[in-house]
Amino acid sequence: MSDVIVLNENNYTEITSSGVVVVDFYADWCGPCKMMAPIIDEAKETYEGKAVFAKIDVDESKSIALQNKVMSIPTLFFFKDGVVADRVSGVIDKGTLYAKLDALV
Repeated sequence: MSDVIVLNENNYTEITSSGVVVVDFYADWCGPCKMMAPIIDEAKETYEGKAVFAKIDVDESKSIALQNKVMSIPTLFFFKDGVVADRVSGVIDKGTLYAKLDALV
């Protein structure tokens, strides 16, 4: 099983530029973000080889959060070949996450 990639200003563009990439904008202190973590972990296993999962700490990489107009967390961005194909804020269930991924892979 592959680990979730930690994004920052140095690797954000490179990682999100090709394929299907799910980016989780989060913070360590965020309760709803902690609720999303096991759902994302399960999806990471289910979609291994089909999608890349990455996360970005909004406290450590404020400029990327601002650039993408992330106003609340958790926020998930769904990239396909470098373009934001979808985004969702707040906690979502497994079915919703899988449906969004199935539309992209």
